[in-house]
Order: sequence, then structure tokens, then C-alpha cells
Amino acid sequence: MSGTPIEVLIVEDNPGDVELAKQALRETSLPLNLHVAGNGEEALAFLRHEGDYAEAPEPDLVLLDLNMPKKSGHEVLAEMKADDELKRTPVVIFTSSSAREDVDAAYEQHANCYITKPADLDELVAVVRAIEGFWLTVVRLPRHAAAE
Repeated sequence: MSGTPIEVLIVEDNPGDVELAKQALRETSLPLNLHVAGNGEEALAFLRHEGDYAEAPEPDLVLLDLNMPKKSGHEVLAEMKADDELKRTPVVIFTSSSAREDVDAAYEQHANCYITKPADLDELVAVVRAIEGFWLTVVRLPRHAAAE
């Protein structure tokens, strides 16, 4: 991959989880630009370049929580995958829910993967690093694959 930064959008309403994810992702040797949306409406505005996000970059990867105010992660995912401009963007569901109906619904809405956040702090950091290792190192992301 070239030196072009990978744009990652973290959609999460819990500031503690945001900071942990950012801290773990910043420790990578990859060039990353991390962006945060604190609720589903803000995430969609970012993705659609609306309002304050008119100049927002196209994210290469979205880490999406399901349980959020204003619009749930399920609603964000459904709108993304129904939008021709957004549907190719990889979405990793990263949520505290392990409910079978949430997992099934996420995959029915074309999530790229579903990860349940561990409650343990060390395990959470390890999982974020695993996401980084797979999604930002192993996988060829759509935008970057076309640019190479």
C-alpha cells in the first residue's frame, strides 16, 4: 500500500471506547487518519459530506457500533448499503451486543464482519489491534485497491 493515509471512521457514542480504539489504532505503523462520529445521524452526515462534513474524506473502513442515539447502527448500515455511493465501503460492526438477532440482522444488511466488544480492557485493545492487523494490513480496501 502506498503512503496514502487510510481513512477510518469510528462511529461510537461511548467516549471511553473511542479513546481506546484510537489509542490502539495509533500504535500501528500504517498512516491513518481517524475520524469519529458520536451518533448515527452524524455518521451519515460525514459519509454524505453534509453540513460541517462537506470536506470530509471518503472513509476506507467504518467501525460501527449498533447501540447509538438518534440513529442506530442498524439504520446507518441499512442506509449505507442502500446507497450506491456508500455500499462498497467496508463496515465492521464493533458493538457490545452479542444477541443473535443483532448478528443476523447485521449480516442481512451486508455488514462485512461482526465483532462483539470484550468487557476486559486488555482484550478490547487486543481486538482493536486484530481489526487493524486484518482490515488495514491484510485486506485490500476498495479505494486503495483501485488506486494501486
